[in-house]
Amino acid sequence: MARIGQHIKELRTRRKLTVRELALRSGISHAMISLIERDRNSPSIDTLSAVLDALGTTLVGFFGDIQEPVARSPFYTRDELTEIGDAQTVSYRMLGMQHPNRQLLMLHESYEIGADTGEAFSHKAQEAGFVLQGKIEVTVGEQTQVLTAGDGYYFDSQTPHRFRNVGNTQAQIISAVTPPTY
Repeated sequence: MARIGQHIKELRTRRKLTVRELALRSGISHAMISLIERDRNSPSIDTLSAVLDALGTTLVGFFGDIQEPVARSPFYTRDELTEIGDAQTVSYRMLGMQHPNRQLLMLHESYEIGADTGEAFSHKAQEAGFVLQGKIEVTVGEQTQVLTAGDGYYFDSQTPHRFRNVGNTQAQIISAVTPPTY
């Protein structure tokens, strides 16, 4: 995890503010700001938001700025894919779990005969995918479609959705979710 204190101090000095001036603008004590800047205190989300508002930035902008690129191989073997499903009936093998600044969830999904993701669910993201093999019934909101090899989908994940293997063989999908909120 990146140390945020140094970045807050850089923003404050770039704006030519003293710790006390930032304290007055943010409503956070100068002692607390000093502790945060020295990475001696990990602020709550509310405290950090107040400080960042006073500095004229947002949480998203702040954390986007402090992500540091890490040298990492762009290639992954089959054995390096991380299983995030139950692997018995529905397998979700994730690409790039170790990537430090991941902004995309890339999956190889496998559904055994009759496998079902269960009750429709939603999350804040967009997702898309291609069926590689088998027959997958995809329900998005009130719409349902059976997709076969070569067919695809793209939808707003805030709409409740569900996947079900309706074929007589294993079904496989390659999918992507952004941001990675599944």
